[in-house]
Amino acid sequence: MRHGRYRFIFGFLAAPVILYVVFVISPYLQAFYISLTNWKGISANPQFIGLENYTRLLDDEVFWAAVRHHGVLLLVMPLVTIVIALFFSFLLNLSGGQRGGKMSGIWGSKVYRVIFFLPQVLAVAIVGVLFQAIYRPDESGVINGLLNLVGIEPVGWLIAPDLALWSIIGVMVWQAVGFYVVLFSAGMSSIPKDVFEAAELDGANRSTLFFKITLPLLWDTMQVAWVYLGIAAFDAFALVQVLSVDRGGPDNSTTVLPLEIWRTAFNFSKFGYASAMGVVLFFMTITFAALTLRVTRRERIEF
Repeated sequence: MRHGRYRFIFGFLAAPVILYVVFVISPYLQAFYISLTNWKGISANPQFIGLENYTRLLDDEVFWAAVRHHGVLLLVMPLVTIVIALFFSFLLNLSGGQRGGKMSGIWGSKVYRVIFFLPQVLAVAIVGVLFQAIYRPDESGVINGLLNLVGIEPVGWLIAPDLALWSIIGVMVWQAVGFYVVLFSAGMSSIPKDVFEAAELDGANRSTLFFKITLPLLWDTMQVAWVYLGIAAFDAFALVQVLSVDRGGPDNSTTVLPLEIWRTAFNFSKFGYASAMGVVLFFMTITFAALTLRVTRRERIEF
């Protein structure tokens, strides 16, 4: 081992590195190349056109509508999801005070954890079909049926341009909250209980425990959650595909870049143009993750 250490390390690392290069790096490089061509998905020798596809993107109204929708998703979906997940996590883990010499959550917290996590287990397509019934625009829809009981006219949640995107964001938040409740609960359980007990002895109330102790000690976990949710906001393909009217409608009010990439490539056979959109989406995602980690960086609190 002492004499063959480097051969041993190389032998273990060679296989995963080769697999990563073949199945991750290589497709990226192919996509970058295809974005510089006018490939239709058929010809074996696509014509090289340079940056023409990227120039076309600058005048593509549907592309910019999708980018704006990602901006809304990035601002709203991670923030709402994290706030709700933190609230429920605190209730489930720390809101009950001390019981038996340790901090505890509300009664039945273990059951609530399972209930909150259930949407995460469901397939995205199933979630989409479920909310098609909930958002149905007539009285047979769950929400409109309840509104009808109090004399309110049915609302076209998915067919009104001003409401459609917000309705889909609501579904995304509903599906994501359970996972982050579990994630934040794990983070809270790792915080030494002595910290909370000492704060309570000093007269700290529930609000102080949450804002002055829990949030600072969960900062690294929240940072990771924000990055994950941001990447999810750059996706949203499946829910928009299932829930939206005419795949991104009405009037492109819910379209997102992954959906436009899929439609441009497989409906219109413009693989080069679709790859250009994919490259832009790749750099948007990487930039968001890097900026988030940079802006939210702070000194780690050691126990």
